[in-house]
Amino acid sequence: MFSGKTEELIKRIKKSGKKFIVFKPRTDTRNKTNKIVSHDNSKINAKTISESDDILKYSENYELIAIDEAQFFDNNIIDICNNLANSGTEIIIAGLDMDYSGKPFGPMPYLMAIADDVKKLHAKCSETGEPAVYSYRKTENNSTIEIGDKDKYEPLSRKAYIQKNNWCKKSKPREPSKGNKYNFIRNFKIIFIFNQKKVYSLKF
Repeated sequence: MFSGKTEELIKRIKKSGKKFIVFKPRTDTRNKTNKIVSHDNSKINAKTISESDDILKYSENYELIAIDEAQFFDNNIIDICNNLANSGTEIIIAGLDMDYSGKPFGPMPYLMAIADDVKKLHAKCSETGEPAVYSYRKTENNSTIEIGDKDKYEPLSRKAYIQKNNWCKKSKPREPSKGNKYNFIRNFKIIFIFNQKKVYSLKF
């Protein structure tokens, strides 16, 4: 969250110059139903739908289909996007790749796998200043979906996320050096190298 993925989506739509339609899930109740709004207050008209099958109902005769917060849709969206892309329609998707617990979120890992191009954006960690890869939930709600903003979520780096979840207690890590409480987990990092260029924004 807070990485600018919706802002990036809106920029790509406007830059395309194509006839487009934008979809957003009804699950996301943070903004008006007829718009998507980024954290920098960029806006664009959008159609709110309840399920991914609705994309097919309203997407005829459009050159570009944009989808925001795709993690909230059902898995049918995978085949729908793939088939539309195969028919020549450009698809741009924005969404969270992981939920609050650090697990792949809904259909996102599958969409990333079939995308021609993947751009991964990061917010700045509120604790370390490093790139944030997790959305830490401040509340005690264990449901996968809880709609909220800065009141409920905080962008954290891997180091800060591990620290806040106390994952290292049982392993009795050495004491961090003075001035940086995250030094003892500084080597926790995962890097993937893809055949294609490495979103939260996906372009088919």
